[in-house]
Amino acid sequence: MEKILTSLKKGVVAPCYLLYGEEEYLIKEALNKMLDIMMPAADRDFSLFYLDGENIDIGGLIDDLLTPSLLGGKKIIVVKNATLFTSKDDLGKLIGKIRSAMDENPSRAAKYFLAFLNIAGLALEDLQGAGWQKITDEHWNSIVKGDAGEEREKWLPRILDICQASGLTDAAISDKTDKLEDIIKNGLPAGNCLIFTAESVDRRKKLYKVIDEAGVVLPFAEVKKENVRKEILQQEARKLLESCGKKMSPAAWIALGKKTGFDFRRSISELEKLIAFVGDRVGIEKEDVEEAVGRTKEDDIFALTNALSEKNQLAVLDALKHLLDQGIHHLMILTMISREIRFLLQARLLVDSGKLPKFSHSMEYGWFQKALYPAFSELNSSGIKREGLIFGQHPFTVYNALRNCVRFTTARLIALQEDLLGMERSLKTSGASSPRLLLENFLLKACS
Repeated sequence: MEKILTSLKKGVVAPCYLLYGEEEYLIKEALNKMLDIMMPAADRDFSLFYLDGENIDIGGLIDDLLTPSLLGGKKIIVVKNATLFTSKDDLGKLIGKIRSAMDENPSRAAKYFLAFLNIAGLALEDLQGAGWQKITDEHWNSIVKGDAGEEREKWLPRILDICQASGLTDAAISDKTDKLEDIIKNGLPAGNCLIFTAESVDRRKKLYKVIDEAGVVLPFAEVKKENVRKEILQQEARKLLESCGKKMSPAAWIALGKKTGFDFRRSISELEKLIAFVGDRVGIEKEDVEEAVGRTKEDDIFALTNALSEKNQLAVLDALKHLLDQGIHHLMILTMISREIRFLLQARLLVDSGKLPKFSHSMEYGWFQKALYPAFSELNSSGIKREGLIFGQHPFTVYNALRNCVRFTTARLIALQEDLLGMERSLKTSGASSPRLLLENFLLKACS
C-alpha cells in the first residue's frame, strides 16, 4: 500500500486497481487515501463516480470508461463490492451471505442474490412466483456444488419476495465481460482510471489476470492476530478522534472492544455514534460506551433516519419493522421522520442560498468541521438555538443533513412535509386502521 501511495504522489497512476479481501474497513481506508492523492475534493462532483459492484450494469460501466471527464482532466470510476471476480466455486459461500443478511440487511441480501443469479446463469423472472420450484435437486446441485438444495424452500421464496418488493431486476453482465477485459487490456482513454474493490476473488478468472497484468492488484488478508487487529484499529480510531477533537479513556476503549469484538467496521461505526453522543464534551468515558453502544432502539432510530436520508427503501423498511417490533409507538416514529425531513429541508434551503462554501456529499466529517461548520455557524447571527432549527443541532447532525439534502429538491421536501402533516391528522383524529401501512407507504414514496 505504501508503494502505491508513493507512486501516486509522484503522479504515476495505473489504469486499473483491484483492492480485495475480507478486511472491508481497511480496503475503504486504503481507497480513501488513494483518492485523496489522485483527485482534489473540488473536482470530484464531475470527475469521480461510484458504482455498485453487487448489481452492476457492465454496459454502463464500459460507456463510462470510454467517456472522457467533463472537465477534460482525470476521471476515476470506483466499482465497490464487485462480484465480477466470484466463480461458481464460491456460490455456496454466496448463499450463506444471502441467508445471513436477509434479516438484518435485506438490501444487501438482494444484491448478493442478483450476483448469485448472474454467476449461476439463472434469470430472476424465471424463478419468481412458483418458478423456483421447477428446479430439481439434481439441477441445483449441478449449479451449486456440494449443495443438494434441501433447504432452499426456506430462503429462496423469501429472497425472491424481497427482490420483487424493491423492484430489483437482473443485471446482464456475463455477455459484456469480455469487452470490459479487452478495454482494460488495450488501455483506457488518457486520464481515466478504474478502481475495483471486492471481498472474494477467483484468481483464475480472466478479468483478474488482465487487471494483474495491466494494473495493480492489492490483497487485504484477514488480520487474524488479535494484537495486530487491535493495533491497526487503535491507529484508525485515533485518527478519527483527533479529527473530531475527542479523546477516549482506556476503560472506554476496552468497553467498546467487548461490545464490538474489535471488528473494524462496527468499532468505527460505534465510535462515530459515540462522538455525536458526547456532544461538546471532549472525553469519551466507559459510562458513555455502556449507555450509547448496543442500545437497540437508538440503533434502529439512527438506521431509519439514515436510510431515509440516503433513499434506501429496503433499509428504511427494515428499520421501521424493528422499531415497531420493539413496541415503539407509531406517533413517536412519525415524529422522528418529521424531524429528519425538517432538517433536510432547512439544509437544502441553506445550500440553495449560496451562502455556504462549495462541498460534496462525499465530504469527510473532519473536513466539514474545519472548513464548513464555521461558515454554517456564522449564518446564525442571532445565536438562537431551538430544537426545531438545524442551527441548534450537534455538528454531526448538521453534517449528515447537509451531506444528504442534495438527494432531494426543495419542492420535494416541502411536499413531503405536507404529506406528514396530513398523515399526522389522520392518525390523531380518525384512528387509522393501519398506521404501519401509512408509514410504509410514506417511506417508500420519500425514498423513491
